[in-house]
Amino acid sequence: MNIEDIKKLRESTGAGMMDAKSALEEAKGNYDEAIKVLRKKGLAKAAKKADRNAAIGVIESYVHGGKIGVLVEVNCETDFVARTDDFKEFTRNVAMHIAAANPIYLNSDEIPEDELNKEMDIIKEEVKASGKPAEHAEKIIEGKLAKWYEEVCLNNQSFVKDPAQTIEELRQAIVAKLGENIVIARFSRMEVGSIG
Repeated sequence: MNIEDIKKLRESTGAGMMDAKSALEEAKGNYDEAIKVLRKKGLAKAAKKADRNAAIGVIESYVHGGKIGVLVEVNCETDFVARTDDFKEFTRNVAMHIAAANPIYLNSDEIPEDELNKEMDIIKEEVKASGKPAEHAEKIIEGKLAKWYEEVCLNNQSFVKDPAQTIEELRQAIVAKLGENIVIARFSRMEVGSIG
């Protein structure tokens, strides 16, 4: 482990110097493992801040080629954080992701019960038709449902700029970096010619 490794890790994750150094030490110099260490620590920091009120923020807009438009509200705890370049970059990235990935819901809690039941029925029929043993059916159903959440729920989707990370993991990383609770509150996506 050398100073260049620490610098590279800091630049790619936004972690502080000491955090990057300790993550590399914990990962025994393995860069990819150090990123995982930092993500886990970021998750812990984000969880501690989740209960704090995030009522300040911005509405970010993004228009792609005059055909797709997105509005997304992202909240934080203070005006100071809302004005930082890191927060602005996060909101822009989320808006661009929404334009590209076309999520329907923010998270699985927003899916109407009747739609969830309909999807569950489809999945159960697929599993039944596949002839898989009944003892494996429940795990297969859970896996297919998780895959569906990745398609329709913003927070479950893989970030288009870095598919190794979900939007929720991206949010947790910015929470850890900026030290405030940050919440994607809501979004709206419009595409020319697709009403409804």
